[in-house]
Amino acid sequence: MSLSNEINNKFWTDPPWGDGHKKYRLGLAPIDKEDWFESDISSDLKEHKRRLLETRYEDVVAATDDSIEAQNILLEKISASENEFPDQIANISLSVPDDLCVIESNGDQRLIAASVCSPSYWDLTKKIGKSLRDIHKPVKTLNKKIGNPIEKFIKNAPLDTPFKRENWFIHGNNERFYLEPEGWPEEPIEEWYVRSERETICKYSKAYSLFAINVRFQPLYAIKDYKEAKKGLIKSLEKFDNEEIDYFGGIKKHDALLKHLHSL
Repeated sequence: MSLSNEINNKFWTDPPWGDGHKKYRLGLAPIDKEDWFESDISSDLKEHKRRLLETRYEDVVAATDDSIEAQNILLEKISASENEFPDQIANISLSVPDDLCVIESNGDQRLIAASVCSPSYWDLTKKIGKSLRDIHKPVKTLNKKIGNPIEKFIKNAPLDTPFKRENWFIHGNNERFYLEPEGWPEEPIEEWYVRSERETICKYSKAYSLFAINVRFQPLYAIKDYKEAKKGLIKSLEKFDNEEIDYFGGIKKHDALLKHLHSL
């Protein structure tokens, strides 16, 4: 399901890539507890989640046998408006716009419970039960830039204080559900989208942390009216290493986007 967004001036004046130095860096900043989730869940997004929960439950929800305590503690922090699915993480996810991933705060820091209905190149069935280090292992440079720092951050984070960062991708469309890298989009580049992710992490108990991802879209064509945003995106793309280019969708997509941006 695609959930379109109108052009958002605030997004383009403060894009997630900033001046070009923000790609694949941890960049976490504390936010107020009341800002943990940016907004209430929209009816369209709730419908998107519910349909996947009803038709593809095993693809979008996973939990280890030892995650019951973690899910129940999270339920005390975030009220669930529904109680129709076997895992509490799924019920909780219908109350907020974000996808939800519960991680152990200590030890191996495994992903032990998750409801992910808007994955970006991320197959939950291949990630559940793995440590953060193993989850980021396929992209070595990503592990170095994000994986290792976030392990230390989670271990030492203060209780009940959410921290926020922004991530982004470029997709050929505004479809939410991508288990595998998109590769070369079928759509003409003028119709591509920026897929931004507002990511938060909160150590909600001594033993468990919640990683939450709120996915938003903006049409790429809007960048022509925002010179600084275009300059920052070009700079960020030019700094990608080979592994990051592969993760992004391949050299053809990367180079075509750079050529297009320079032509605007």
